[in-house]
Amino acid sequence: MSAARTVTVPTLDHGPVTLPEPDWCAGHVGQPVEVRADLHHAAPLDVPDGLLDLVAELVAFPYGETPVPVSVYVELVPVAVTLDPDGLRRYAAALAARATLLRRLADRLTVLRSGGAW
Repeated sequence: MSAARTVTVPTLDHGPVTLPEPDWCAGHVGQPVEVRADLHHAAPLDVPDGLLDLVAELVAFPYGETPVPVSVYVELVPVAVTLDPDGLRRYAAALAARATLLRRLADRLTVLRSGGAW
């Protein structure tokens, strides 16, 4: 059994604070921490692109400098959340629902561009 790692991080309100550091922690670069209460362990996760919220609207710019035929404007909005396992599952389901929505919008747009109704 190996000894637990510890790290000492300078804080402005409590001076140097020594604490156990979990194996997954990426370290404590960029310290000092202003207040001990803000001290935390963190590690970046490899998350594929696409975990974003979105806003969509039907648009057309017939008189634009470069005219745009009827299209769907999609704005991806980064969402920063901290989630527990159930929250992650709900978030994943919401992302899948957004993808389904975008596919439905693409189908409807195809019909609209072919002369059908929205």
